[in-house]
Amino acid sequence: MNQEKEYQGYVGVFDSGVGGLSVLAELTRLMPQERFLYFGDSANAPYGNKPEAWVHDRAFAITEKLLSAGVKAVVIACNTATAAAVADLRAAYPHLPVIGIEPALKVAVSEHAGKHFLVMATTMTLQLEKYHALERKLHEAADFTPLPCRGLAARIEKGDLDGEDLHEMLSGFLGDYAGKTDGVVLGCTHYPLIRKQIRRVLGDVPLYDGGAGTAREVRRRLLEAGTLAPEGKEGCVVFRSSRTDGGTEKFYRDFYELALAAAGEEAL
Repeated sequence: MNQEKEYQGYVGVFDSGVGGLSVLAELTRLMPQERFLYFGDSANAPYGNKPEAWVHDRAFAITEKLLSAGVKAVVIACNTATAAAVADLRAAYPHLPVIGIEPALKVAVSEHAGKHFLVMATTMTLQLEKYHALERKLHEAADFTPLPCRGLAARIEKGDLDGEDLHEMLSGFLGDYAGKTDGVVLGCTHYPLIRKQIRRVLGDVPLYDGGAGTAREVRRRLLEAGTLAPEGKEGCVVFRSSRTDGGTEKFYRDFYELALAAAGEEAL
């Protein structure tokens, strides 16, 4: 990304890698007329095992890159980065719509109060005060069991999502809960990419993620700011990455198509 505001009027979206493409899929489904600039920090993925201060500073550096490219809004399509940095980013850029994502505990409770839910997330997300505050607020409405899934986001980044090693990893995390939980909150944006693989272990349970809610909030903020692209305009998606080993466009495009298909199946 350069300093010449090549992407003036785009919506900037970033994540530690491919996980945010699950959010991007919801954004483009809701606002096909918008132009999106997606930045995946795959050279530094995953964020879930990094120190909070490092994630905070990295989120600021990426936001500044997006702003230098001319974006009109920034979407933090990463639960860990949202928890670590969204409040400070909003304070630093008060005139910029900055929209984050959080584990969809509220959505789970609104649909099935009084039930038991697993909360799959990175170790860091589950350790941060933002998550604990949300769980405390809702603990009387449902029973939540936090489930740190160390290494899962990194494994998803590698692709081959039907690989036996991924199934074994999920069985290790989830096997003891098969038939014993009412639903799962997907607290990392990578995890909606493997909905069907999760259900192979747990059965056909409801899965909740924050992508659709984040997309609705982005649309509301753009409408409020008067910067929502008019319906009928042709939108697009541009992919950028911290990876320097080539193949970025195809790498992200393939995952994006997978995310679109998964989102469409879930909406049926």
